[in-house]
Amino acid sequence: MTEPFSPNTDELLAKNAEYAGAFHDSDLEVAPTRNLAVVACMDSRMDIFQILGLENGEAHVIRNAGGVITDDVIRSLCLSQRFLGTREIVLLHHTDCGLSKVDEGDFREELAAELGVKPWWSLEAFTDVDADVRQSMHRIEMTPFISHKEHVRGFVYEVETGRLREVTG
Repeated sequence: MTEPFSPNTDELLAKNAEYAGAFHDSDLEVAPTRNLAVVACMDSRMDIFQILGLENGEAHVIRNAGGVITDDVIRSLCLSQRFLGTREIVLLHHTDCGLSKVDEGDFREELAAELGVKPWWSLEAFTDVDADVRQSMHRIEMTPFISHKEHVRGFVYEVETGRLREVTG
């Protein structure tokens, strides 16, 4: 990284002051009104609310690198279902994902060489986005901590077109 870095936080705080001045969502309930949880990649090109046509208060959105079903995502989904009434899960992976461009073995070795310790967590790198969606769906099916599995669907968001493509079976 040769470009100088300039922190963003002060600008974000100023924008928050503007947002708070016109804030109108104080009456929203904590439980999502659509009983929906969305698990998506953290990719900055994906505005989950716009992609799915959602409004604030309608869904829980859980994001991580790759939109992978990890222990922490299962933890969040378990709480979402058991305490806040969600009954449907939408998985949202995407084309051109950074995780499809990383070799997990090389990554682990680089960290070990630099830090003296390998990460205890899996990066969850992949080469086939559809297979990765299927794996995530399978992880939901297999965990005992998610009660409501009748309405789980997986999709690939195409960053090139803005369209969703469903992944089955």
